[in-house]
Amino acid sequence: MTDGERQRMLDAARSALANSHSPYSGFRVGAAVLTSSGKVFGGCNVENASFPVSLCAERGAIATAVAAGEKQLDAVLIVTDSTTPCPPCGMCRQALAEFGEEMAVVLVAVDGRLQEHSLRDLLPESFGPDFLGGNGGRS
Repeated sequence: MTDGERQRMLDAARSALANSHSPYSGFRVGAAVLTSSGKVFGGCNVENASFPVSLCAERGAIATAVAAGEKQLDAVLIVTDSTTPCPPCGMCRQALAEFGEEMAVVLVAVDGRLQEHSLRDLLPESFGPDFLGGNGGRS
């Protein structure tokens, strides 16, 4: 990922963060995904009084990219109001893995401090399409 791509992702994630609907937790999250075609799609967390109905920012960004016809994701950037870079939850890690276990995961704290990981490092031994089928995808 280039510096320019990272900046476009950060801008999209910060813009989404500003629109977060987080009246219950007060924990705002913005995310952006970078597709293999170079497009950037943002998403924010959307909480619901029925907590399981809530949507994480990462899954919102994925849905926006897929709705636009993009299915190859190279990177995700997640920004929060936290003073520590915050990784994606387990559900989002699994959702991201559907689109590329080698993708870069960039975490940005409110002060701009960042960490970068590969999704494979954050979600080793992920569940994937190879496990679907009669023998779990194994021969």
